[in-house]
Amino acid sequence: MNIPQINIAMLIDCDNVSAKYIDSIINDLSKYGTINIRNAYGNWKDKRLQGWEDSLHKYNIKPIQQFAYTKGKNASDIAMVIDIMDLLYTRNLGALALVTSDSDFTPVVSRILSNGITVYGYGEDKTPESFVNACSQFIYVEKLFDYTKEEDTTSVNSNSKLTKVQLRKDTKLVALLRKAAEQTSDDSGWSNIAAVGLYINQNSSFSPINYGYKKLGELIKATELFDIKILGENKTVMLIRSPHQFPSVPFQLES
Repeated sequence: MNIPQINIAMLIDCDNVSAKYIDSIINDLSKYGTINIRNAYGNWKDKRLQGWEDSLHKYNIKPIQQFAYTKGKNASDIAMVIDIMDLLYTRNLGALALVTSDSDFTPVVSRILSNGITVYGYGEDKTPESFVNACSQFIYVEKLFDYTKEEDTTSVNSNSKLTKVQLRKDTKLVALLRKAAEQTSDDSGWSNIAAVGLYINQNSSFSPINYGYKKLGELIKATELFDIKILGENKTVMLIRSPHQFPSVPFQLES
């Protein structure tokens, strides 16, 4: 499926995300469009940010200096918010990517979304749930980093992929998948995986990468929660149905 290329602004809170993840973030974000604006915020006199230097040059990221005038206060947050508001009114953006693990940006995300602009969030595992849920899509950088490493190797067995048992224990995930299948099903209970994915994207910050899977369909197969049919001349159309809705119909898989 061809995704329309859009203009993306990427703003990085270097105080709250490690530089080692930027390769994976850039590679993932580039799938959605052209990253025209690349700003990184932090106090560059702080030795803790020295690890960012090579990445700034490699990816043509503009460093924005923020002095720590008050101890314990993150000046980068304020600068990023100001620049975000400027971008909303001066640039033709299709999406904005916030690389941070800070919940302070949650209200700003809501403001951006109200302008019809997609927000891609990237942050570490410590990111508060409020920010995760506010984004159009949020990806944990540790999961993305592990997934990218495995793509670059010939390893068949993925250690980052959650097992069936682990996936089923995630009650929020199971509820989301079942709700999406239910809301997009036809009279016979079958749902096209494309429609399921669209529903999920419009109603959550879900990404299969957070569970170790490249595609939604792969994750759904791994849960073994649904009946599955593969259709189409090239076997490219995937349909799913909850067996709880139609228990009398046996599982079908066309290969």
